[in-house]
Amino acid sequence: MRELVVEADGGSRGNPGPAGYGAVVLDPATGETLAETAEFIGVATNNVAEYKGLVAGLRAARELDPDAVVRVRMDSKLVVEQMSGRWKIKHPGMRPLAAEAASVLPPSQVTYEWIPRERNKHADRLANEAMDAGRRGRQWEPSRSTADLAGDTGAARVVGDAAAGAARARAALASAAAASSGTAAVPASAAPAAASGTGWGASADLGAPTTFVLLRHGETALTPQKRFSGSGGGDPELSEAGRRQAEAAAAALAARGTVQAVVSSPLRRCRETAGTVAARLGLPVEVDEGLRETDFGAWEGLTFAEVRERHPQDLDAWLASTKAAPTGGGESFAAVARRVAAARDRLLAAHQGRTVLLVTHVTPIKTLARLALGAPPESLFRMELSAASLSALAYYADGNASLRLLNDTSHLR
Repeated sequence: MRELVVEADGGSRGNPGPAGYGAVVLDPATGETLAETAEFIGVATNNVAEYKGLVAGLRAARELDPDAVVRVRMDSKLVVEQMSGRWKIKHPGMRPLAAEAASVLPPSQVTYEWIPRERNKHADRLANEAMDAGRRGRQWEPSRSTADLAGDTGAARVVGDAAAGAARARAALASAAAASSGTAAVPASAAPAAASGTGWGASADLGAPTTFVLLRHGETALTPQKRFSGSGGGDPELSEAGRRQAEAAAAALAARGTVQAVVSSPLRRCRETAGTVAARLGLPVEVDEGLRETDFGAWEGLTFAEVRERHPQDLDAWLASTKAAPTGGGESFAAVARRVAAARDRLLAAHQGRTVLLVTHVTPIKTLARLALGAPPESLFRMELSAASLSALAYYADGNASLRLLNDTSHLR
């Protein structure tokens, strides 16, 4: 059964005063925005606006999938506790709104969770946009940079993926091209958080986290040429430089001494890199299909300039939205995110509390980092990963995740 997350908020400038609500429907696995809705409702109280935001969010979720399991997250303790049945609804004006919210979907499909205001910024922004529009005598409309060209679905606008739009994406062409072909320049590496004597496997207040050490494979012949190299074309082996990089990574990881398992993408360049490290650590190599690179379709083996010349419209669409796929049946970044999130969940369940080395590619590593940070999809175009670089993520028992390291290449220098 499909799962959806609804985040809703409402506000009143005066309480009572000019009021509005906002709600967003999210894919819980990828953080992708599936629908947005907001409305100026005239003069009302905060509580009324909060309830109306909840109703609108649930309706948007129902239109996406009436059979979905929905997790509602709001910063209104009142609404969450009343809808969960733990608090009585004493105010007579709230009872019809609560009954309306309860009627949108079967109660067995909906759960409620309180979150602090700082974690409800998306819905809060929509509510304020609606109130601002009302002040100008207008109705709220979604930003054209996020609206799906397919148009409206009921009261909610179905949106793409919160990308900043083609104009801003084109400003990142160089970064996107380098990231996709795996040859980005090397920035200063992020420092690991809370360094300790036990390395990446350090314990936390909630007990030992499950830690993923992420190793991008070493160079292939295509890497210095800045060519798209995914899972849909050839399966190149490591170059001599790539083999030296794998040896250097193996030495660095052996010195750490905390890796307890090695999992690799099925592609040859990763299996070779993983094999070099695993031999040094005395560990077997597990292969997980979910860790393979994006299928770049007809772009496989081409440079960014060649793709720009041959498929300009498809390239613009790809840069503007993570839902767009490369020419010729390639794989969108949104599809990759779903695949990678499923692999992440499998590996977390299989290696609870352990430190696991994942040998994989640019897009899966950036996707894991993005999901851990709760960053929007367009952040994929704002990260750089060098060949044989190391990154690290820690996953805690309460569901939180922490980015501890990104694009460390110190072992290669």
